[in-house]
Amino acid sequence: MNERKSGLVEQQNKVNITTQDVLILAIETSCDETAASVVRNGREVLSDIIYTQIALHTCYGGVVPEIASRKHIEKMNQVIEEALKQAQVTLQDITAIAVTYGPGLVGALLVGVSTAKAISFAAEIPLVGVHHISGHISANYIEHQELEPPFVCLVASGGHSHLVVVKDYGEYEIIGRTRDDAAGEAFDKVARAIGLGYPGGPKIDMLSKEGNPDAISFPRAKVAENEYDFSFSGLKSAVLNYLNSCQMKGITICQADVAASFQKAVVDVLVEHSLHAVKEFGYDKFAIAGGVASNSTLRKAFEEECAKRKIQFFHPSPRLCTDNAAMIGAAGYYEYQKGVTHGYDLNAVPNLSL
Repeated sequence: MNERKSGLVEQQNKVNITTQDVLILAIETSCDETAASVVRNGREVLSDIIYTQIALHTCYGGVVPEIASRKHIEKMNQVIEEALKQAQVTLQDITAIAVTYGPGLVGALLVGVSTAKAISFAAEIPLVGVHHISGHISANYIEHQELEPPFVCLVASGGHSHLVVVKDYGEYEIIGRTRDDAAGEAFDKVARAIGLGYPGGPKIDMLSKEGNPDAISFPRAKVAENEYDFSFSGLKSAVLNYLNSCQMKGITICQADVAASFQKAVVDVLVEHSLHAVKEFGYDKFAIAGGVASNSTLRKAFEEECAKRKIQFFHPSPRLCTDNAAMIGAAGYYEYQKGVTHGYDLNAVPNLSL
C-alpha cells in the first residue's frame, strides 16, 4: 500500500513534459568530476549533479588518474539516480543519452562511456557521444538563450587553450591553440611553485586581489607562425626563474605580487589574441568557456574590452565553466537534432580532436 502511494506521489510531482520536448540525460567523467544532468531542448537544465574529487586529489598536488577512475565507478550510479530524481523524470522520459567520449583521462572517460552504453541498451534510447570542448562551448547556450552561431569562443582550461570560430551548432574551426602548456596548466604549476597548492587557478585568482599586477614584468609570448596561437611555457619558466633568483639572493618573495603579475600576463595574452581574432574574422559576438573562464580578472578584462569595441560578450556562470554534465547535455541535444547517434562500439578517445 505504501509503495503504491509513493508511486502516485512521484507521478504527481513529475515535470510537465510534452511530446515535442527532447530530454537529454548527460554524463561527464573526463577528469575528476563525476557529473550527470537532464537537459530539456538543449537550453533548460532540469538537474545538474556534480560530485567533485578535488579534496581527494589535493594531497597529491594534482589529479591521479587511477584514483579518479575508481571514484567515478563508486559514484556514477548515485549521481545519475540523483539527476533523474532532481529533474523529476524517469528513464522512460529520456529521449537520448549523451556522454563525453574525449578528450580526457582514458580510464575516467571509459567509466562514463561504459555507463552510457549500458543505459542506452537497457532503456532502448539513442546514444550520442559528445566532444568535451564542444560541451564547454555549449555551456554558453544554457545561460544565454539569445546566443546563436556564428561567433568566436575562447576555450581555456587545465588541458586546453583553444580559440575557436563557432560556425554552427557542433561545427567548429580552430584558429588558435596552445603550443605547449594550456592556460590552466600554467596556473596550476605556478601555484604549486609559490606554495599555494592544488587547484591553482582559484587560489591564484583569490591571492592576486591582494597583490600588485605591475610589480613584476613577466613576458607575453607571441607565436610567429600563427598570431592566434598561445604559449605559456616561457611565462611559467620566467616565474620559476624569478622565484629561484629571489631565493638565491635572499630576497623576500611576495606571493600576492607574483600571483597578480603572472595572472596579468596570462590575461593580457588571452584578451589580445581573442579580440584580435573577433575583429579580423568580422564577428560581433564573443564567448569564453572552460575552467579558466571563471577567473574574475579575465572576465572583467573581457567585459571592459568588449564594451569598448562594441562586441557582445557571453560567458557561463563559474559553475558551468568547470566540468559539468549540463554542458554535455546542451551539446548532445544539437548533435541529436542533426541526426548524430553512435553505436555500442563507441570508445573513449583521450586525445580526440575537435
